[in-house]
Amino acid sequence: MRETNHTALITGASSGIGAALARCFAKSGHRLVLVARSADKLRELADELGLAHGVKVWVEPADLAQPGAAKKLAAALRRRKIQVDVLVNNAGVLESGAFVGMGGDKHEQMIALNVMGLTAMLAAFVPAMQARGFGRVLNVASIAAFQPVPSLATYAATKAYVLSLTESLAEELKDTGVTATALCPGVTATAMLANAAQANAQIGKLPGFLIGDVEAVAAAGYRACMRGRVIEVPGVVNLATTLAARSTPKWLLRRVAGTVTRSAR
Repeated sequence: MRETNHTALITGASSGIGAALARCFAKSGHRLVLVARSADKLRELADELGLAHGVKVWVEPADLAQPGAAKKLAAALRRRKIQVDVLVNNAGVLESGAFVGMGGDKHEQMIALNVMGLTAMLAAFVPAMQARGFGRVLNVASIAAFQPVPSLATYAATKAYVLSLTESLAEELKDTGVTATALCPGVTATAMLANAAQANAQIGKLPGFLIGDVEAVAAAGYRACMRGRVIEVPGVVNLATTLAARSTPKWLLRRVAGTVTRSAR
C-alpha cells in the first residue's frame, strides 16, 4: 500500500482518539478529510497537520447524528472529486448513569450517533471501496462491547453493535481488497473521559494504570487498520479483560458487573 496516494476520512476528528488518529495518518503521508461538528477545532488541527507533515487536509464540519448527514457528506466529496480510501468511524458520545434516571433524549443521542451515524457512513463509503477493490475501515468500539456494563448500559450496547457489525462486515468483505477493523480501547485519557468523570465520581477514582494513553491507543488502531486485523484491543490489561469476558458465561458477567456497580454507589 502506497500510503501517500490514499485519503483517510476521520470522523470525530476534533479531539481525543480521532485527533490522535488523524496525526497517525498524516504522519504516514495520507491526505485527510476531517469531520466533526466543531469547524474551528477542525481547522486548527488541519493547519497543524498540513504544516507538520505537508499533507492535503480538507475540513468537513457535520453532525453525523442527523438523518441524511452521511449521504450529504459523501455527495459533497464526490462533487470535489475526493476519493475516500480509508474510513475511520470514531465519532461517538458517552453518557453514564442509571438507565432510568438518564432520560430518553440521552439514550436516543447515543444511538443516533454511535449506531445510526456509523452505519450510515459505512453505507455511504464502503460500496465504492468494494467496487474499486481496495479500502480500509476502522470502527472505534470499546472494551465495553464485550460485556454488559451497568451505568453505561446504552453506551455499551451501542459499542457491542459496532463490534458485531465490524466482524460481520470483515467476513462479507473477505477477498475483496477491503478490510474492516474494530478498535476496542479501554478507558482512555480524553475529553470524553473528563466529562464522564464529572457526571460520575466513581470514574474519576480509576487507578492510573487502567487509563490508556490516547496516542498509544491511536497508534495501535492505525497499525491494526493498515494490516487488516479484525479486532484490536490496546493494552495488556484490556486484552486480558476482553478474553475473560468472551470465555465467561453471560449470567456470571451480569452478576459481577451488577455487584460492582451497586457497591460503588
